[in-house]
Parts: sequence; structure tokens; C-alpha cells
Amino acid sequence: MTDIAELKCEACQKGAPQVTAEELEQLMPLIPQWSTPIRDGMMQLERVYKFKNFKLALAFSNKVAELAEEEFHHPAILTEWGKVTITWWTHAIGGLHKNDFIMAAKTDKLL
Repeated sequence: MTDIAELKCEACQKGAPQVTAEELEQLMPLIPQWSTPIRDGMMQLERVYKFKNFKLALAFSNKVAELAEEEFHHPAILTEWGKVTITWWTHAIGGLHKNDFIMAAKTDKLL
């Protein structure tokens, strides 16, 4: 598989297919530091990034926000002293789409 971070998000609307179990097996090794919590019945991708202070955490959060705007796909961003938690999922389909994996890989490249 190509470097997933080099791919672009595709337009995704309600009714688009969620990733299958087989696709999940193929995609997770591409973003090994991410977990797949289930909240409100929806699988999500989540990673906690650690930083030396709040200023660095905030700068990273802003980079993620800029990336989200460029791709028009938006995560949950929790910025705290020394850490940022990023959570990706596709609201329109209530779970994970390939776009979420693309965005997770792109987020990792922001470091």
C-alpha cells in the first residue's frame, strides 16, 4: 500500500461505507500508535501526543486545525498542558472511513 499520508480525503456523505474488518486489519499497521476506542457505539481513531509544555501543545493543535481545514475533515482536539489528544471519525457515517486513517497518518507527519 502507498504512503497513506500522501492520499487526499474523498468527499464522504451519509451512507458512505464504513471500513470493513478486513480494511481495519490492513490500515491499523499504517498508524501503529493510534487506538480504536468505541464511544457512543462508534469506533474512532485516537492518539495522545506529548509535549514539553502548553505552548508546544497549542502550536501542534493549531497545525492539526489547519490540516483539518485544508482537507475539510475535522477531528476532536483536546489540548492540555503537555499533551494533545486527537480523535478522528466520520460523523456522517457514525464510524470510521478511510479518510480517518488518511488524516491520522497526516497528523503524525505534523510532528
